[in-house]
Amino acid sequence: MSDFQHQAIRLTAQQQPLTWLESLRNKATDAWLAQPWPTRKTEHWKYTPMQGLQKTLLHVWGTAANQILDKALQDELIPVDATRLVFVNGVFDAKHSSRLPETVVRFSQADAEQQALIEKYLGNIVEGEHHLFATLNNAWVDDGVLIHVPRSQRLDKPVYIVNVVTAVAAVSNQRVLIVLDENSQAEIIEHYLSSADVQNGFANSLTEIHLGDNANLQHYRLNMEEEHAQHIGAVHVDLQRNARLRGFALALGSSLMRVDYQLNHRGQGAELDLQGIYLPRNQQVVDYHTNICHWVPHCTSNEVFRGIVSDSAQAIFNGRIYIHQDAQKTLAELSNKNMLTSNKAEVNTKPELEIYADDVKCAHGATISQLNTGARYYLQSRGLSRAEADVMLSFGFINELLEQIAQPAVHDYLQPRLAKLFGRDNSLNEVNVLAELADDKTIG
Repeated sequence: MSDFQHQAIRLTAQQQPLTWLESLRNKATDAWLAQPWPTRKTEHWKYTPMQGLQKTLLHVWGTAANQILDKALQDELIPVDATRLVFVNGVFDAKHSSRLPETVVRFSQADAEQQALIEKYLGNIVEGEHHLFATLNNAWVDDGVLIHVPRSQRLDKPVYIVNVVTAVAAVSNQRVLIVLDENSQAEIIEHYLSSADVQNGFANSLTEIHLGDNANLQHYRLNMEEEHAQHIGAVHVDLQRNARLRGFALALGSSLMRVDYQLNHRGQGAELDLQGIYLPRNQQVVDYHTNICHWVPHCTSNEVFRGIVSDSAQAIFNGRIYIHQDAQKTLAELSNKNMLTSNKAEVNTKPELEIYADDVKCAHGATISQLNTGARYYLQSRGLSRAEADVMLSFGFINELLEQIAQPAVHDYLQPRLAKLFGRDNSLNEVNVLAELADDKTIG
């Protein structure tokens, strides 16, 4: 058992948890202490550098005293017409949040009926025994956000959850529970960002989603913290009959950025479309682990992740599709494409397809490429500098996914910022066709 595990449990003594959550916390505490700390020999953590986190000293929680949302951070929020909840260092910031409708409530403000709903689903969608830091999130949970859309209703506005961390040596535990009843619809945006200062804290986030029969959810998860941040997060989803989930994930990279997606097809006819982009630079790390489980027949899933890895950065992508023996008539596809823009950049990609049914259509693959010299020469022959040509080719590699973002405010927020990241402006938004010029080397 590691020092980090002991420190993490000592932090629970500083909390004043809700009494009706104590059973979940106590069970998770025992499970957390019983689980081994991941090492290079642990398959799902094989390439994830945990040394820095293990040396992190966990002393205090974020408090209202260090709850500062300055003008620069306010300018980084997405200008979307939405119900907004802002948390700074894990503490709810009422000043910068919207007035909440009945469908959105903090755990600490839940009435008896809402508490019963939270107890029904919280910790029961996630499989804690297989996800170490989800277990820790259960042990730490003392508040969170419930989004409950009743049967046959639709949220009038998106729900925009903002989690901000600043340069304080504090820990934050972020928890979201989304429950969509039969025939309901919602759009949720989770945005993680930080101040520009060097970060020295740790964030642990977990989102659980239950989609009832014929429910429809559009979900965004944007990790845009400063490059020294340490963040481990997860999204766990159960899809019932004919439920539909369209998800989009983005990570810019940090000293440790790990996000797990666990997606379970529980009802026939469920549909999943998950897209993601990761862009680590300098010495940053991004790690995406996805696991899509088809437990029943007649379900579909389509997963596409693209990454551009620069400088001495490292990316890890492990995408797994599991087809149960009863999941006949399954249609599942997984694609992971990577571009390395430096000889020191590294990516470890592992697409997995495990099939126990005999009447399915499935495909999976991964590619790793560098910028195509022929495409670069073509652009240079048209008057662009080498740097400009490289920027256009790189941005075009991910712009195809950006153009598919359904929420205009999210699209219009991300595109200029990512274009700036590549050293150019909005003129890049027409170059996605150039991505097809990349000379991919297929590895799976």
